Parts: sequence; structure tokens; C-alpha cells
Amino acid sequence: MLASLPILNLAEARYECTFGRGCDGICCRNGRPPVYPEEIAHIDGKLESILPAMRPEARAVVEKSTYLTRRRKGGNRTIRVSDGWCVFFNQGCVLHKLGAAEGNSLGYKPHACALFPLSRDAHERWYVRQWGYQGEIWDLFCLNPQASAVPAAQSLREEIDLARRLTESDADLPARK
Repeated sequence: MLASLPILNLAEARYECTFGRGCDGICCRNGRPPVYPEEIAHIDGKLESILPAMRPEARAVVEKSTYLTRRRKGGNRTIRVSDGWCVFFNQGCVLHKLGAAEGNSLGYKPHACALFPLSRDAHERWYVRQWGYQGEIWDLFCLNPQASAVPAAQSLREEIDLARRLTESDADLPARK
């Protein structure tokens, strides 16, 4: 299954998410990921369940203004930030927690978030974001291949499978920013 999706640096990439084990979720800070129209509809359909799980200040912003900004990335609207964090961040991703409770932790997250740290380059080729690779600009410690001995092929199975399914369905996935 994993071999069916070519990933440029998968053989040498190392990655381990340490959220809750030394990381406070820094990838959710000021990120403003793009959200596709079908993702917006999916989130909108669960918004009443999502709102109570949000940080009070983020919930107030969303109830007043919506969770989307007017900004666009790749033609798609982006998620709003409140107090420097994604509005859906509350000691972890609220969308991740809702999806996990329903049996699919990636089910409500925008593709850009669900696929992290997988990305596509300007030639639409998949790669694992790592320090010094493809001009990576984020210096997150989780992207430092020296910080983990865990092969990305092992730790990113769900993300790779999602990328494979989206690629096979010809979904309009985001290329590198």
C-alpha cells in the first residue's frame, strides 16, 4: 500500500509527532491552513458539536465572525487564528479529537493539517518535510531528522494512506506554499 505512493525522501526521512510529550502543538500556531469547499461543508455540518470543545476566546471569535478568514491560499479560504493559535486548537486539535471519537482522527481536519508533514513540491511530487530538504522554512524540531530514529514510513502510515487516496481520487491537493 505505501509503495503505491511515490514519496521522494521517504527512505531517509525520520519523523515522530511528540505532541503532549514535549511539544505543545506548535504546528497549530499561526498556521492558517487552506480549507477546500468540501472540507468547509464537512466542518459546518459538525460545527455545533465543535463549538463547545473550543477555547472560550476562539469560540467567541468563531461565533462572531466564522472560523474562516478572507485570506486565500491556492484559491481557498484559510482558518482563522485567535490569540496566535488556530481557532480549532484547544490542548490539541478539536477537529482531530472529534474525528478520533468517530473512528477517523483525520476525518475533519483540513487536508493541509491531516497530511502534515507530507507536502508536495512545485512538480506535484510528494515528500516528507524535513530540515534542509526542499528549502524547508519551518524549523520545528519534529522536522529535524536527527530528533527521531522513527522512520517516517512507519510513523506516517495514516497520512501516507490519506495522501494515496486523495491522489488516486484526483483531489486538488495543495502544492508547497
